[in-house]
Amino acid sequence: MKFCSLWIGKRSIFRFGAATVLFFQVYLAFAALNQPAYAIPAFARKYNLPCSACHEAWPKLNNFGQVFRDNGYQLDNGKDSPIWQSPTYWPVTFRITPQWHRNSSSNQKVDSIPGNATSPPIEKTITSHGFDLSGVDIWTAGTLYKNISFSVLPSSDSSGSFHFENAWVRFDNLLGSRWANVKFGKFELDNMISEKRFLFLSADGGVYQLYHFLPTRETTFVSGGANPLNPGFGLGDNQFGVELAGHSPNSYTRYSLALLSSNDGNVSVPNSSYDGFASVSHAFEINGLGLERIGAYAYFGERPTNFNTAGGTPITGAGSNNKSFYRAGLNSVLYAGPLDFSLLYLHGWENAFLGTGTPGSVALPTGANAPTWNGGFVETHYTYNPKLIFVQRNEFIRMSRQALASDPSDLGNLDAYSFGARWYPFMFSRAGLAWHSEYAIVKSAKTSQVSGRDVWSSSVLFGLDFAF
Repeated sequence: MKFCSLWIGKRSIFRFGAATVLFFQVYLAFAALNQPAYAIPAFARKYNLPCSACHEAWPKLNNFGQVFRDNGYQLDNGKDSPIWQSPTYWPVTFRITPQWHRNSSSNQKVDSIPGNATSPPIEKTITSHGFDLSGVDIWTAGTLYKNISFSVLPSSDSSGSFHFENAWVRFDNLLGSRWANVKFGKFELDNMISEKRFLFLSADGGVYQLYHFLPTRETTFVSGGANPLNPGFGLGDNQFGVELAGHSPNSYTRYSLALLSSNDGNVSVPNSSYDGFASVSHAFEINGLGLERIGAYAYFGERPTNFNTAGGTPITGAGSNNKSFYRAGLNSVLYAGPLDFSLLYLHGWENAFLGTGTPGSVALPTGANAPTWNGGFVETHYTYNPKLIFVQRNEFIRMSRQALASDPSDLGNLDAYSFGARWYPFMFSRAGLAWHSEYAIVKSAKTSQVSGRDVWSSSVLFGLDFAF
C-alpha cells in the first residue's frame, strides 16, 4: 500500500484534540444515564431462530448479530457447512420498498426561457412527488464450507438496472484464531455505524452526509477543468480490496485493516494507486445501561488529477499526478434503557489540487489551500417496543479552511436533520414487513450556482419495506 506523508498544522491538531475531548464528554454524559432485538430471513430459516435473535430493529444488528457476522455467519454448532443444510433450504433474500415520496430543492439553476440554453440562468425550487419503487436487493450469504463464508448482493435502482453492491469470500478463524480473518472482494468497510444497515430511506435522509462530503469547489466550481474519471470517495460505500480483521469471542474488541482499490467501489474505473483503512473498537457493560461501544477509524487515499487522452477523450486507467486525502475520527454506540445513541466525529483533509479541482500538471489558483473540515452526527433510536422504533438524526459539517482563501468561511457548511418511525406488523423467519415513514431536511450554505445562496433540500417518504 502506498502511504504518503501528510502534514497537519498546529491548528488542525488543536481542533482534532478539542473535538476528541468533546466527543468523550458527550459519551460520559450519556453513560451517566439494555439492549433488545430482526439477520436476513435466510439465516433465520437456516438456524430456526427468530429474526430478533440478531436484530434490534431490522436491519440494525444487536451484539449477537454482530458476533454471528464476525464469525462468518456461523453459530459454531458443528453444522454450519452447507453439507448439513436441508436440500429445500434456499439462502436468498429479496428486499424492496414500494413507496410514496416527495423531494424538493431550492435555488436550483434553470434556463430563464425553458428549452433555450442560451437564455440567462435563474434559480427555482424544484419539487417532485408521486408513487415509486426503491431498487431491489437480492442477497445471498452464508458458508461455502466450515470457516469459508461469502456474500453476493446484486442490487438494482428503481428502473431495474443492476450492479453488484457486494461480492466477497472470507476465510475465517485462520490458524484457529478469531483474530485472523481475511476477506477478499467488494465489501463494506468495518464502520461501527453502518450506512448499509441504518434505518433511513429517503433521498436526503438515506445517506450519512458526512460519509460522502467533499469541499464545494471540488464538486462545483472546478478550476482548470474537471477529471471526469475520478470516482471521488464515500466512507460509507462498499469498496474493492482485501481485509484482515479479528475479534474477541464476544466481539467486544474488534479491529480491521484493509487495502483497497482507489476507485470507490466502481467497476472498470481507473486505479492508479491504493487506499488504506483501519478501525478498532471496544465494548463494555455498564450496569443498568447495557453494552457501550467506542472506537476510532482512519482512511488514507490518493486520487489522480490528470488523465491521458486520445482525441480529447480521457483514457480509462491512465490517471497520473495523484494527490492525497484522508478522513479520521471517533465513533460510539451508547445505550440507556430503550434509547440508544450513535455518535460520530470526523476530521477531513484534501490536497489543494483535489480541493480546487485543479489538474496536477498546472499551477494552483491564487490563494489555493488544502481544505479541511470537521463534522459529526448524533443519531437516536427509541425502541418503544419490539414492533415500533422511532429514529432521529442531527448532522453538522463545518469547514475550518476553504480551498480558496477568497471563499466565504462558511461555504459548503452543512446542517441535516432526519426524523422517522418504523412499525413492524410481523417479522418471521420466512419474511418481514415494516411500515416506514420519514422526513429529512438538509441545508448547504452558499452553494447555489447562480446567486451563491443557501440550498435547502427536503424529503418525505412513506413506504412498505419488506424482505422475503
